[in-house]
Parts: sequence; C-alpha cells; structure tokens
Amino acid sequence: AFENNVPTQDAPCVARLRKAGAILFGKTTTPEFGHKPFTEAPLFGRTANAWDQGRTSGGSSGGAAVAVAAGLGPLAIASDGGGSTRIPAACNGVVGIKQSLGLVPHGQAPDAFGNNSYFTPTTRTVLDTGLMLDVMAGAHPSDPHSYGHVTSGYAAAARAGGDLKGRRIAWFPRLGYPKVAREGHAACERALKVFESLGAIVEEQPDVPSTEPIWLVLTQANWNARFRRFADQLGDRFSETLRRQIDGGSPYSAVDLQNAFFQRTEIFNRVQGWFERFDLVMMPTLSRTALPIDHDFFAPITIDNEPADTVRRAWYPFTLPFNLTGHPAITLPVGFGADGLPLALQIVGPLRNDAAVLRAAALLEAAQPWATKRPNL
Repeated sequence: AFENNVPTQDAPCVARLRKAGAILFGKTTTPEFGHKPFTEAPLFGRTANAWDQGRTSGGSSGGAAVAVAAGLGPLAIASDGGGSTRIPAACNGVVGIKQSLGLVPHGQAPDAFGNNSYFTPTTRTVLDTGLMLDVMAGAHPSDPHSYGHVTSGYAAAARAGGDLKGRRIAWFPRLGYPKVAREGHAACERALKVFESLGAIVEEQPDVPSTEPIWLVLTQANWNARFRRFADQLGDRFSETLRRQIDGGSPYSAVDLQNAFFQRTEIFNRVQGWFERFDLVMMPTLSRTALPIDHDFFAPITIDNEPADTVRRAWYPFTLPFNLTGHPAITLPVGFGADGLPLALQIVGPLRNDAAVLRAAALLEAAQPWATKRPNL
C-alpha cells in the first residue's frame, strides 16, 4: 500500500538518534504492517534467520534482528506490538527490549491512549540497549504516555556491577501454554542459577491463563479499522495472512471491544500484583527455537517433536501480556539448542523501572557473554 511512499519527517525516536550522532544507513524488513512473527512481505520476500537460512528470522522486526546478528551494524530500531522485537531478537541471539509504555514516544499510534505498540532498540549488548534508551526516551507532544518517565541513566544501569542479594525473582517456566522445549527450559534454569549465585531468591510460579484472546480482539479490531481498505484496494497483492486475520476480526462488536479493554485492565492488575512480592519476573522468551522459514502461520507447530498449538498460542505466549500491561521486558541469549539456533530468556520488571531490568540483564551478560558469538555467514 505504501510502496512509493517517502516519509517527509522522522519519528521522534529516529530524530533523536540522528541528533545524537547516529548514522542511519538502511531500512530493515518487516512483514506487511508488522502483522505476524515471520518476516516475509510482498515487496521484499523472506528474511532468513542469521544462523540458518532454513529457519525464520522471527518477526515482525526480523530484519532489525538479523542485521544486528549478522554484524551489518551494532544498533537497530525495531517495533513491538505483541513480541515483534523480542521474538526476532530471541530467534537470532541478540538483545531486544520492549521498554515501559511511553518511555520512548510513539508518535504514529492512531490510538495514542489505547496504544500497545512500542518503538524499541535491538542490539548486540545490553549496554548498547541502555545507550539507545538514553537517547530515544523522553516526553513528546504526540504521546500522552511519554510524560513523567525517568529519561536518563539507562546506559549506567546497563553496566554490570554488584550483586542481587535479597532480590526476589518469580520464575514462570510456562505462561499461558503448557509446553516448552526441554532444552530451552534447561538453558533458562542455568541462567537462573547465575542470579542465585549473585544472591537472588528464585521462586517458581504456577501457570496463568493465556492473554492471547484479549490481545487478539484488540489487535484484529485495530487491523480492521486501519487496513481493511488496503486489503480491498490491493486484492491479491495484499498479504493473505493479514487478510485472513482481518476477516477473523470482522464479527467483533463494540461490546466485544470494550470487554477486551476491561480485561486488559485485569491483566495489568495481575501483573502489577506480582511486583508486590517480587523484584523481577523471568520466563523463556519462546517455547522453542526458530521455526522453519516456510511454516504456515495458521498451522500447528511442534515442540520436542510433539504436536502443539498454533504459532501465536504455542510459540510466543510469553511476549503478548506485556504489550497489554506496559511493563518493561527484555530478551537475552542464554545458549543454543541442538539445532544450533539461539535460546533466550525474558526478564520483566516493575512498570517504569527499566533500569532494574537492564541491570539484571547486564549481570547475566557478564556471567555468560554472548556478543562474541557470530553466525557463519
């Protein structure tokens, strides 16, 4: 729909990076309108995983994660509406954060007050993520959520030092879906041992209900309002996977949408309640390593060679909740699977305490360095 569109101005976060001296030299690939966790689109085809061209790069910001993993540049700007930064970062073995809602202004959100999408850093190191946040953060007239945040000190927080003595960590080995690959679970538990060695107290938590149904109502209603006209105009030049999801949201009523808003608040209250007892929350980022590059988005996946549910329900139930609640969530590499592909841990922190998330991530990075590991290109 925007094949020939040339923007006339930068988004606030891009303008701030330019002003700080960043050299922007490329625009990375996404699926059409960021609608799925595979990076393939009508204009650009597929973006393969940096470690294995037979596997997906994830999405929707797959191009950003692959560019950083492959060494095209140290920094990339991504976006995240349901995991679109964290999924590809996990697939490609780099750092991806979805910061607190409003910390980086979202100047293009049509619904500024109900927004659950974020402009985010993707980097090779935690320190570079903190550096980008120091530059990108700050109030902007276009985003009502951007006011009142701490807007500096993130690079300082991302420098490892000290310990976590007395800090309480909630460990969710599952979050909204019962299956996780054994190797991913084991890699995350090894990372938790690092935090325990630093003095943290880790407590395993029971599973909680999936947030996918609520996210889906909000997102499919949004897609219908924004993109239905493009589907009608473009015909078979429009992504079929997006068209099918738009059609799936057509029956929603205004009452369905309002109930989803109510349920979003309930999810926020549940997650916020975790931080009355815990300082940090941790879980796998994905239920398994990157899927085959040609996997049908609507088809079931396998986990440990056993049938599981569909891509959204079974592969990334861990990322969706925090788009709805606004809490900061970062994904970090924690090793490799038997297939040679990266595994990842997600760390979630209290609302507007992105510094705590960065510090924990930096401590893990110092104990288990990953930035020197590069794919064989």
